[in-house]
Amino acid sequence: MLKLTYRVLLICLSLFASVSYAQVTAIQNIQARKVQSLNGKWNYIIDPYENGYYDYRHEPFDKSKSGTGGFFDDRVQKDKSELIEYDFDHSPQMNIPGDWNSQLEKLELYEGNIWFRRKFDAKPEKGKKYFIYFAAVNYEAHVYVNGKKVGIHKGGFTPFQFDVTSVLKAGENSIVVKVDNTRKADEIPTVNTDWWNYGGITRDVFLAEFPEHFISDYKLQLVKGNNNLLSFTLKLNDATPNQEITLSIPELKLEKKYKTDAEGRVADDFTWNNLSLWSPETPKLYAVNIKTDKEDINDKIGFRTIQVDGDSILLNGKSVFLRGISIHDENPLLAGRLRGEGDMRMMLQWAKDMNCNYVRLAHYPHNEEMIRLADEMGLLVWAEVPVYWTISWTNPATYANAKQQLTDLIVRDKNRASVIVWSVGNETPLSDARLSFMTNLVETARTLDDTRLVAAALEVHRDGNAMVLNDPLGEKIDLVSFNEYAGWYWGGNPSEITKYTFNIKYNKPVVVTEFGGDALGGFHADENTRWSEEYQEALYKNQITLLSKIGALRGMTPWILTDFRSPRRQHPIYQNFWNRKGLISETGKKKKAYYILKDFYGQMQTKYK
Repeated sequence: MLKLTYRVLLICLSLFASVSYAQVTAIQNIQARKVQSLNGKWNYIIDPYENGYYDYRHEPFDKSKSGTGGFFDDRVQKDKSELIEYDFDHSPQMNIPGDWNSQLEKLELYEGNIWFRRKFDAKPEKGKKYFIYFAAVNYEAHVYVNGKKVGIHKGGFTPFQFDVTSVLKAGENSIVVKVDNTRKADEIPTVNTDWWNYGGITRDVFLAEFPEHFISDYKLQLVKGNNNLLSFTLKLNDATPNQEITLSIPELKLEKKYKTDAEGRVADDFTWNNLSLWSPETPKLYAVNIKTDKEDINDKIGFRTIQVDGDSILLNGKSVFLRGISIHDENPLLAGRLRGEGDMRMMLQWAKDMNCNYVRLAHYPHNEEMIRLADEMGLLVWAEVPVYWTISWTNPATYANAKQQLTDLIVRDKNRASVIVWSVGNETPLSDARLSFMTNLVETARTLDDTRLVAAALEVHRDGNAMVLNDPLGEKIDLVSFNEYAGWYWGGNPSEITKYTFNIKYNKPVVVTEFGGDALGGFHADENTRWSEEYQEALYKNQITLLSKIGALRGMTPWILTDFRSPRRQHPIYQNFWNRKGLISETGKKKKAYYILKDFYGQMQTKYK
């Protein structure tokens, strides 16, 4: 009873806390709307003391009586006696989208505040709505248009937008964004991570135009477990009834007309035969059109089903082995976040070249374009939110933030056939508070989307030579999914790890979400010498032998496709701020272990044809 009361209290408090930063779930498929790109060169001011936000009494300028005085005013000197202690026009410029760490050497390790400013022309029309849309800003963004604050957003990897209809003007406009990537204990993720904290406006920025009543969200997917029953839902931005909606898929000669109900919604399940189902082998996408008298939205959607049956994972009703690899949103060859389609296609193609049919996009939502490319290229996806390691489990605002990030991820990617798993976190320590927090996230995921699997990367503990998986969260999720690092963090040399066995409490499909070890590309020695390619190669050979003991093994995503940067990794010879667990080095060279995994996946590909 006490646990139930605490859980209800947590939910209620989290709902109250969530309004503190005015989060609004992002509009579906922004790329298909009428948008003006605001990408390009933005002026920036580095502001470690937040002088542009607080006055000398440490009171925010935008909460003062006048609402002015900060850098967001974007003022210029009108006469020679006027005191202004900043100047965007003469400040340096940075590429947006882009992280600041990789664009300026002195900002490589910078964590703090930077102001960004962009001037743009607009021609707002009466009767239209206008939004500033950000695909991602890391981490906290304060957004101002023409000196007026339009919103605050927290979360470094999910999209958001703010209504700027009332502040936009004809001709030249100014947008100013205060970005703060400072790590904080109560945020998602928290202060302790194992990846580079890239700050900045890291993904696309758009000015989007909409009619007064527009489609804010839609979903078209197969009903779970049914290969010809389609479910279509749609909602407008407001409760406008009787709005005519036309759904069509020309290739299927499908056209259906609807009218929105009193809440501005449409919901319909209907049978349609002869669908070509999406799979990694045949990643079929249909051109889908959704139209009103004012809007014409195009999308590419694939249809497939995913479910578990005992210890099997069924894709379109057929047992599948997930031949996967984990990936960070980072280019190993050029410092910084993946910059665009070319970078993303390179990473996914490297996975396919290794006989993968599956990728774990860790440990946070990756770029929407990455998911769309996975749709196109035929790669199944595990999508994750950064509930990572030690979170403030009892803080309602922290839970509200995690829930919002999960919601934004699911809303954004629910039409992508490639996504088969929503992950609610990684390597979180056991406690009652953590179980309540994570269980609520699992239930949120299921409420938002009941057509996919829900999982988390759990941990094992050891009892003698047995690796034990009895995390109570395992009851709530669809997969026995866990990380284990036998042969690297524990267990002796690679040749010694095959003595271990597994004691798994749950009768579900097993997907090992991480294993591996570091190797400095090009460093060669015997297989017992740490950091050598031979050590990593032997580790992979013996891990495959070890994991093959699990009768319910249905997939894996070893850690990781490529070496990536991390401030935690400080050995001056072998790491030098790099996590070296990649199967491909930072120069793009395949390490010896790459070929071990590729060969094993080739065998699994044949076995599960």
